[in-house]
Amino acid sequence: MTESVPVRCPACRREHLYAAPSFPCVCGAPVAPPLDRRGTATAVTHRSWAEDWITLRCGSCGRLDEWPHPELGCPCGTVLRIAVTERADVTEGTEVPEVTEVTEARKGAVPRAAAAPETTAARPKPRRPFQPVTIRTARDAVTAAAVYLRWLGYQDIRRADQRPPTGIGIAARGLVAQVDPTVRPASLRDVECLWLTAMTESADCAYFSLAGYATDARTRADALGVPLFVLDLTGTPQPVNSPADELDGTGA
Repeated sequence: MTESVPVRCPACRREHLYAAPSFPCVCGAPVAPPLDRRGTATAVTHRSWAEDWITLRCGSCGRLDEWPHPELGCPCGTVLRIAVTERADVTEGTEVPEVTEVTEARKGAVPRAAAAPETTAARPKPRRPFQPVTIRTARDAVTAAAVYLRWLGYQDIRRADQRPPTGIGIAARGLVAQVDPTVRPASLRDVECLWLTAMTESADCAYFSLAGYATDARTRADALGVPLFVLDLTGTPQPVNSPADELDGTGA
């Protein structure tokens, strides 16, 4: 359970009790932003990636990732951005594990180069069950896609450098993705533009849509090898073609 803090709306002066949601890290542990009890909530008047996302460290594995900045909708219509502690990128009381490698040769011993590798070392580590993020807004759809990509094993998830014609572009190391939170099925042009962007950046790509895909868009995606996913309202991406099935099964 995360701690609840009092939050006052600067517009109507109504007071709320707010508890920050937690999100699943790749390792499976919950990650929640540290709230600033002495901070003041501010009204959201415009959107930017730098203000909408914060960097948090998982208290279990020490991994750094970007997560949504906590927000609260007031009944008066104002969206409140909740204050977090100044060092929001470091979970209080958490030590990041250091890995120090000292070889046998450095200690003066003969390296054991002839030792046979263990058979179990080649086996992929099983992934923990995916924990979805419920979708209520367009921002939730982006969060759900980002959480899913982290679960697949992608790192350094951020806003894409190039803005797509529709939807919102996000990127990770070796991947560009497009999230379409509209009620219009993604078109052939949408899929082709994403694929061309990925080609120019020498990266893979994936498409996430709330409303599905036009028939010609699915056909073209199959030919280009573009994974297509449909986001249901529970926040669970559902593969809708073979490239998406393969990505969901193997991960990054």
